Amino acid sequence: MPSNRRRKTKLAAAAAVAMLALVGCKADVISYDLPAESARYTFQAETNGVTTAWAYTSERPAEPDTPTTQPCVADVVVKEPGPCRPEPLIFLRYDLGLALDNTAQANGPHPITVTGYYQDRLSTPPTVTELRAEASFDGGKTWQRVMTEAAGKNTFTARVKHPKRDQARGGVALRITATDSAGNNVKQTISQAYRLR
Repeated sequence: MPSNRRRKTKLAAAAAVAMLALVGCKADVISYDLPAESARYTFQAETNGVTTAWAYTSERPAEPDTPTTQPCVADVVVKEPGPCRPEPLIFLRYDLGLALDNTAQANGPHPITVTGYYQDRLSTPPTVTELRAEASFDGGKTWQRVMTEAAGKNTFTARVKHPKRDQARGGVALRITATDSAGNNVKQTISQAYRLR
């Protein structure tokens, strides 16, 4: 979260959600003020066993950078909010190449595809330039580096070497770190990505 900058009150966010629902708009509910100068920020979230931590550089925009169909919440809630734009957070999309029962073959190599992307509202997103992948077969106690290679714009292939099934009874955990051309990064840990068969 931004250093010593507080997010808008829950009441304002709730009012924004209600108002946007009434007018049928989709927009971000979380907003915060930034100092004018460039600074480094961190933002963390945990959902359904997936932990994500972003580190990114941002500064107050000189002019608004949002589509009119998806205004910033501040435009709805705050009087004279000032310029607004989405933050350059890297999001990750996975193609784990699993069978219909969400399992992968044990005791051999297994490719997964990871694609970095940004909010559609970000008009000039950076390019994801590097991806580091790690796998754990013991519930996150130890991690093993996974070989990765570029497979297209913002897309990478990671080749996980699976052990025998009885050596990964709890399944496979993944830890992915992606970095972009602007120096922003994201680290995402999936405590149980899939099981082996």
